Amino acid sequence: MRLVRYGGAMSLDGYIAGPNGEYDWIVMDPEIDFGGIMARFDTFLIGRKTFEVMHRMGNAGKSTPGIQNIVFSRTLNPADYPKVVIESDAARVVSELRSKPGKDIALFGGGELFRSLLAAGLVDRVEVSLIPVLLGGGIPLLPSPAHRATLRLIEQRVYRKTGTVGLEYEILRSQKATSNSGAGRRRDPGERRGARGDTRRP
Repeated sequence: MRLVRYGGAMSLDGYIAGPNGEYDWIVMDPEIDFGGIMARFDTFLIGRKTFEVMHRMGNAGKSTPGIQNIVFSRTLNPADYPKVVIESDAARVVSELRSKPGKDIALFGGGELFRSLLAAGLVDRVEVSLIPVLLGGGIPLLPSPAHRATLRLIEQRVYRKTGTVGLEYEILRSQKATSNSGAGRRRDPGERRGARGDTRRP
C-alpha cells in the first residue's frame, strides 16, 4: 500500500509558517537532495489555505505530467479553477488513493488537512526538517484540538552547515505497532543517527 507522508520545514517551536504565513525563515541546505525527495511522489495533497497561498504566489496548483495535485476544500468552487482538481471528501479520496498502485503520496499542506487525515488513520509518516529558528507564533504543525498520536523514530540526520535536523517518524497504530516498516528504505549518504543514537557513516 502506498504511504501518505506529511512533511516539510518546521521551526524549533513547532510552526510550519510564520504569523502571516511567511516562509522566509526556511534555509535551504545544499546537502538535502530535494530532487530525490520529490521523486518518491506522484500525488500531492493540498489544503485550501495552502492552495490560496500558492495561488497568490503564482502557482496555480494544477497537475503536471507524472504528478497529480489534489486540493481539498468544501468552500472553493471548482468552476473557478477549471485546471485544478478540487475534492471535498479528503478521507474518501485518500483511502481510494492508498489502495491504488503508484508512488507514495505527499501531504503537502497544511496543518488542518493533516489533522483531519491523522484522525482518520490515513497518515503513515511525519517527516520534518527542523530549522534552527524560533518564530514565536504562526501556523502550527498540528493545529489544536487534535488527538494524541504515538510516533516511532525511523531516521534522523544532522545537516551541520545550516543546523537543520531531518527527522522521520512512523505513526503507530495498534495493528502496526510492532511492524518493521523501515525495511527497504532509501538512505541518503552522509552522517545519520539511528533510533538508538548510534552514528553511522557509509
